[in-house]
Amino acid sequence: HGPIPLELSKMDMVLAIDLSLNNLSANVPSQLGSCIALEYLNLSRNSLEGPLPSSIGRLPYLKEFDVSFNVLSGEIPQTFQASSTLQNLNFSYNHLSGNVTDTGAFSSLTISSFFGNSKLCGSVQGMKSCHRKRGRHFIITILLSLLITPIFCVVGYPLVLRSKFRSQFARFNNSKVIEDTEQGGGVRKEQKYPRISRTQLIEATGGFSSSSLIGAGRYGRVYKGVLKNNMSIAVKVIDTKGGGEISGSFKRECQILKRTRHRNLIRIITTCSRPDFKALVFPLMPNGSLENHLYPSHGLRHQLDLAQLVSICSDVAEGVAYLHHFSPVKVVHCDLKPSNVLLDYNMTALVTDFGISRLVKAVEENTNPVDESVTYNSTDGLLCGSIGYIAPEYGMGRRASTKGDVYSYGVLLLEIVTGKRPTDVLFQQGSSLHEWVKRQYTHKLEAMIDDTLQRCRVTCTTTVQQLDSNLWRDIVYELIELGLMCTQYNPSTRPTMLDVALEIGRLKQYLSSPSNIATEEDVSTKS
Repeated sequence: HGPIPLELSKMDMVLAIDLSLNNLSANVPSQLGSCIALEYLNLSRNSLEGPLPSSIGRLPYLKEFDVSFNVLSGEIPQTFQASSTLQNLNFSYNHLSGNVTDTGAFSSLTISSFFGNSKLCGSVQGMKSCHRKRGRHFIITILLSLLITPIFCVVGYPLVLRSKFRSQFARFNNSKVIEDTEQGGGVRKEQKYPRISRTQLIEATGGFSSSSLIGAGRYGRVYKGVLKNNMSIAVKVIDTKGGGEISGSFKRECQILKRTRHRNLIRIITTCSRPDFKALVFPLMPNGSLENHLYPSHGLRHQLDLAQLVSICSDVAEGVAYLHHFSPVKVVHCDLKPSNVLLDYNMTALVTDFGISRLVKAVEENTNPVDESVTYNSTDGLLCGSIGYIAPEYGMGRRASTKGDVYSYGVLLLEIVTGKRPTDVLFQQGSSLHEWVKRQYTHKLEAMIDDTLQRCRVTCTTTVQQLDSNLWRDIVYELIELGLMCTQYNPSTRPTMLDVALEIGRLKQYLSSPSNIATEEDVSTKS
């Protein structure tokens, strides 16, 4: 009994809330709109009153909503009708009023969803029509229209012509200014997302041929192609046969790519969305993925030196730290791994593939142990990521968190240092990569560092060549320690991604500044 607790709004990852068959009273709190992952909400058979909050209709993943058998009043907010995800709704047996049309989310509803609301009317099947009173007001309207028409012809028409002439003149001047500034390099016009049709994508990729295929994942395939303007693109074609889960993944990735902007996150060119075809268009990364370089095919040798690998790790850390701490929409990536790290012309790393990412209202730096025990009501959010990179707490049903991304990043670091896939260790040794590396501390750590140096010093730059053997070993040792810190079993003992980015950034700066290295060596010699 009593009002709905406002604390429910803090559950930003909850998938279903069922409070039916109680004696809850007062208004439905608008704060429930903060539960952005909510898919199912049942408040039926209570004593709730007042208007429905429009914020609930804006929930991006809400599929089912039931408020039947309450005493709600007022009009149904337009946000419910405008929702693209709502499938089942029940407003029956309340005191709702107003006009209801059979469009949007209401197009599949019948009168059964609105029973018991005598003041509702509209075009929904079985619902009474809304009759407007005609009579004296109608006659007055006709007379006014007959009176106003000749007045407009005499007075208004010349004014319209004058305003039209002024707008054309202003448009001409603006176009001239744009031409002048483009020629002189002064003002830059704002670029918008280009429109690229499905036909253009088919032509660019050779009909999505197997020769153009460069990758495949859980939700679709990625093809390379060239547009008519010679732009090289990568087209991620979503498998539309997967139903609602695939559609949700596409929508989620679009939301993240649209709202986030960072030098270490993949930039989207545009999207192509039709009922039977959905695709994301990205610039083609000429140096492929990090996985291609860690595990080169066709007998090619490892092509990345240690300085490049440290720089790549720093780029990834900065991109993920932005998602966790500075992005307008806080994001948990949920699938950090080498194949989701792309390399551009300058070997700058870009984090990609946000298909299973989680949008969160806020990022908690210190997670409450009570909150960490919250479980999912759906297997969709139970195990977030790829085998070997999944944080252990996800296996116990805990919600997706920033500390889960930190764990995946730690696995990535250890994978780079050891040259072993986490799945190889998992299936051969029966343990995680963290446990396998930790066991080497006793007697095999030096051998592991030697192996890392042998693999990662193929194409050293002039700056990196100044490092002596001991400094090389210290760098590898720091990478191992940071990887082990990030992959600790208890999420609360792991560092934040911001701390990780600062630490790996310091190591990157250390490698790129020979003067600093020389100074440190001189100081140690004198001491």
